[in-house]
Amino acid sequence: MITVTEATATAGALKRLSDEGVSIWLDDLSRKRISTGNLAALVADRDVVGVTTNPSIFQAAIGSGEGYEDQLADLAVRGVTVDEAVRMMTTQDVRAAADVLRPVYDATDGRDGRVSIEVDPRLAHDTVATVAEARQLAWLVDRPNVMIKIPATRAGLPAITAVVAQGISVNVTLIFSLERYREVMAAYLTGLEQAAAKGLDVSAIHSVASFFVSRVDAEIDKRLTLLGTDEALALKGRAALANARLAYEAYEQVFAGDRWSALESAGANRQRPLWASTGVKDPSYKDTLYVDELVAPGTVNTMPEATLNATADHGNVRGDTVTGGYEQARADLAAVERLGISYDEVVGKLEDEGVAKFEVAWQELLDAVTKSLNNKGVDA
Repeated sequence: MITVTEATATAGALKRLSDEGVSIWLDDLSRKRISTGNLAALVADRDVVGVTTNPSIFQAAIGSGEGYEDQLADLAVRGVTVDEAVRMMTTQDVRAAADVLRPVYDATDGRDGRVSIEVDPRLAHDTVATVAEARQLAWLVDRPNVMIKIPATRAGLPAITAVVAQGISVNVTLIFSLERYREVMAAYLTGLEQAAAKGLDVSAIHSVASFFVSRVDAEIDKRLTLLGTDEALALKGRAALANARLAYEAYEQVFAGDRWSALESAGANRQRPLWASTGVKDPSYKDTLYVDELVAPGTVNTMPEATLNATADHGNVRGDTVTGGYEQARADLAAVERLGISYDEVVGKLEDEGVAKFEVAWQELLDAVTKSLNNKGVDA
């Protein structure tokens, strides 16, 4: 973790990124990060204006046990279930982080200062249970700046609509394909329309759509490497940026249409694209690749701390690097398809794997907490 002095000395690139209209959110959270003042320092000195969490992040934080000892002891004495224990610990962390970010939320009229918490990934293919879980999480956190994360599975789409229609702000996660992204935006607009029909204040509802980046390159690059031709190797590291840039084009189109205009006149907020999975997975690529090359107004980039540090140190923020690249992006994806690599098959595989990885991380978290509760019970 960084110190305030280090943060102040190297914040130039991050400030430039913010000035270009990119909101910087931290893709990490732990109780130690909150209690030591590290999160507050990142907000004060590194232009961090939001936090995202996921099952893997909580598994790493709570699985270590650091900072959770007292609460685990209390939960063990009460004899709570492991699911309840995990919910109590995760929502407490999100609530505390939301309090740290509340001044940002107030200063930006709810646009930023957001902290996201994900529904139980085991519910990813159950619409009704996802909606119930989202409502429960919003109630437990009980902060206006919380965002509930719902995966962009087929079952997740109607859940997004239902939750937004109830006035709850949503972070839609695990988006890989352009077709699914358009469906996500449509689900959000339908939710806003239903909220407006109920007489809810749509200006209080916010949403982001988390479009995953590096995992696309990881999967397609692997296939390009297996082909091994000069043409294939020349395309490595291009597909993820192309996919994200075309997602931004889709965003521009949807939020310039008549359907959106009617909602905007009622005070509704755009569902901003959020670049997720922005830490590079190939060490031969520049570690700020998915920051430098995805600068566009009205976006969010959620970064692991290593990427945040790298951007502060040597990020190359040079203005909009998205909107002028649509034709090249189409050409790059078409070239990949011509080599026999199916875009639809890749993004479908990545969605399935994304849900599965979060389910595994959640189960590992449950197992770790079960062990801790049992140990505390014995000690008591």
